[in-house]
Amino acid sequence: MGLKAIFLNCTLKQSPEISNTRALIDKAVKLFEELGVESEVIRVVDYKVKFGVSSYEGEDDEWPLILDKIKSCDILVIGSPIWFGVRSSVTQLVFERLDGTYDEGDPETGQFPLYGKVAGVIVTGNEDGAHNVAANTLFNLTHLGCTVPPNVDSYWVGDAGPGPSYIAAGGEKHLYTNKTVRYMVNNLVFFAKLLKNNPIPTNIKRLYEDALTESE
Repeated sequence: MGLKAIFLNCTLKQSPEISNTRALIDKAVKLFEELGVESEVIRVVDYKVKFGVSSYEGEDDEWPLILDKIKSCDILVIGSPIWFGVRSSVTQLVFERLDGTYDEGDPETGQFPLYGKVAGVIVTGNEDGAHNVAANTLFNLTHLGCTVPPNVDSYWVGDAGPGPSYIAAGGEKHLYTNKTVRYMVNNLVFFAKLLKNNPIPTNIKRLYEDALTESE
């Protein structure tokens, strides 16, 4: 069974600047490879992604290029740095654009395009906020249709208070992060295989009509 993982690196740094978030993503990519999963990493700021809440915001908008890759994957992992205790503005932009997928439901079932995909999150920073970023990001992904298995967040923040970032601080040797990234990868692969063999049958369209009738 060929599985494809897409990582959205929501760093604020354009290529080829070093990204701490990418460093942890690369560890997950290697673990996925060992399990036979192909990965692609997309650094969102390297694309011209316009602000908005639709899937296409006009000429020169390159979001549709990213969205096509998301729609074709089995596993979606959002990688976000922490800025001022919350997820990066690029991460927020990604979710604002993903809002447009609500209007692209399957003609028969009404399921959103992210149904049938499993999702996880990677967070790096040198300050508090990892739980906040992971919680909001995973919650948003469930609303968009993704399945979120257990233990699919991996993060590194170092010691409390400002300090060196993931690479400079030797985060590659950090036990908690190395443990959680393994939990994340293995659970994502298991549930991706599960969903590929057992698609979610929920007919959102019919359930919405039932709710509409009751609400009249």
